Amino acid sequence: MIRFLQTPGRGLLASFAGAVLGLAAPSVLAQGGGASEPPPERAMPVPVGADWPYYGGDGMAQRFSPLTQITPANVGQLERAFVFHTGDLPPGDGAGRYAAETTPLKIGDSLVMCTAMNRMISIDAATGEERWRFDPEVPREAIPYGATCRGVAAYTDPDRPEGEACKVRVIEATLDARLIALDVETGEPCTDFGSDGQVDLWEGIGEKVPGFYAVTAAPTIVGGIVVTGAQVKDGQAEDAPSGVVRGFDAVTGALAWAWDLAAPEEMGGGPSEGKTYTRGTPNMWTTATADELRGIVYLPLGNSAVDYYGSNRSEAENTYATSLVALDAATGEELWHFQTLRHDVWDYDLGAQPTLLDYKGEPAILLSSKQGDLYILNRETGAPLTPVGELTDLPQGEIEPDFVADSQPVSLWATLRKPPLTEKRMWGITPIDQLYCRIRFRQMVYDGYLTPPSTRNYIQYPGYYGGNDWGSVAVDTSRGLLIANYNDIPNLTRLVPRAEADAEGMRPIGSPERAAGRGQPQVGAPYGVTTNAGWRSGLTELPCTQPPYGGITAIDLATGEPVWDTPLGTARRNGPFGLPSRLPLKIGTPNNGGAVLTASGLIFIGAAVDNLFRAIDIETGETLWTDALPAGGQANPISYEVDGRQYVLIAATGHHAMETGVSDAIIAYRLPD
Repeated sequence: MIRFLQTPGRGLLASFAGAVLGLAAPSVLAQGGGASEPPPERAMPVPVGADWPYYGGDGMAQRFSPLTQITPANVGQLERAFVFHTGDLPPGDGAGRYAAETTPLKIGDSLVMCTAMNRMISIDAATGEERWRFDPEVPREAIPYGATCRGVAAYTDPDRPEGEACKVRVIEATLDARLIALDVETGEPCTDFGSDGQVDLWEGIGEKVPGFYAVTAAPTIVGGIVVTGAQVKDGQAEDAPSGVVRGFDAVTGALAWAWDLAAPEEMGGGPSEGKTYTRGTPNMWTTATADELRGIVYLPLGNSAVDYYGSNRSEAENTYATSLVALDAATGEELWHFQTLRHDVWDYDLGAQPTLLDYKGEPAILLSSKQGDLYILNRETGAPLTPVGELTDLPQGEIEPDFVADSQPVSLWATLRKPPLTEKRMWGITPIDQLYCRIRFRQMVYDGYLTPPSTRNYIQYPGYYGGNDWGSVAVDTSRGLLIANYNDIPNLTRLVPRAEADAEGMRPIGSPERAAGRGQPQVGAPYGVTTNAGWRSGLTELPCTQPPYGGITAIDLATGEPVWDTPLGTARRNGPFGLPSRLPLKIGTPNNGGAVLTASGLIFIGAAVDNLFRAIDIETGETLWTDALPAGGQANPISYEVDGRQYVLIAATGHHAMETGVSDAIIAYRLPD
């Protein structure tokens, strides 16, 4: 049952975004008082437009471009302006470990990007001609799940004279856990940053096990502080590296603060000699969002080191896992946190970068989740601005009923989650497939989207690829629309008793006895775990649930109601037994990566496993244009302008886990001369 818990608030704080971007305030934003001046000690965020200065477009991470040259009327004329090849391709059999997911920045007349193995490259934004590159020589053993670098961050030093080296610097974080700062013009290291332009993020983490602790997300810079977390490889052991989030001086690289959720007293200078940051705590593997004007940074946290068993977790882990945490960006002190799931045993970590906006007169932050729920919170207090309810009378399961929460928060405003599975929704391309999947469905443990873990095969729906992930949402405030692409696929999961897990070689990363591909060992817990993402039939290798497996929707910001919702992706590359059908049927495929919106009313998105880059009409959801990419477009696209001409760009580099091929192509589009 659902019990109403909290009601939307009201306030009088107004938006600075309209002034920065030159946009008219939409009706959903216009309620509440007039504009106020930003604090004089803080600089205004850099506007998006000709440039794409932040990973999320602008400082509010709205993934919206005010450019209007490319329109629904002429988008069908788009052609490739250039294709740049990074040269970063996997050697030999390494193709199964590459998923670059790269989103470049556009600064001045240059595009600056990182590759899968953290090479930083600058190219001409109009022609694709290479200007410089820097190779940090990341060892291949540092690759965690995949070789990934989603983006970089840029910082302008206000105290450095114009024209001096590293006045504008580009900062990336690497798979082998380093922060690296380069001059944006030359690609030379900023030698005043750390040691010769580098900071070692392993300091205070403990034993160095390559691939266990890696950074794949773009850092966030706020008030001259570089904020980064790290990806800690899931499900290995309770004694995993810490999920500490740290802030470093953007000029010197000195540690400014460290937010260790279980040891706040260590916030100043890091752990004392001989100790580490608290191990096994929830980490932030995605990109934070910063409110530069208020000096707040927002951290979307994941789950604890062991995802599917929680009875051994600390009180601090239970308090912060799967939460959005707001910190003072100057000191690292917590301001508030909002938990989207209590005692998470489903791996529903927060993977999306939150979006800032002004909602009905209040400064707000929009948070999406893997279970599909969407929340809007006051960004100063964390109080919900849209209704939040409480699910009660939930199943507890037989494994740890005293730990599994008996109630959970749920958004009553908007969700991407679909109705529960039924036997009728079991699907197959042949009657035999359908019969097989229906029999299997009856054999599974399934009691809704919060079905607790079991030693029997159980269904998790949506799975950990569900809802909205690292591609994040995009917002067009002038139209009052939120655009979200999502996955709608289940996982088939099973807890593996410790003795059985040990016998099958389920060992943590770094163990010489580890058997590759045998699930997650969860050492320290009584169970390992195996998951079948997508729950495929054992016959044709197609999913057991009926399509669509992914979609894209436009949601009215004023009401939370969908304006349209349509499958994303065709069957052209998918079919039984792994053979492509080559059919243009719009079935809705799994997808990863986000969208960019333009003021002219277009959505540009790759993401789907059909390897098409498409333009969609934001008002109707109709696809207006497509281009076939050399590999999957599992990356966030951008739009920018050079010499009065608008470009749209996407990294078509593929994704190993989504089986979309591998490429090193960065492709830009524009209208013909």
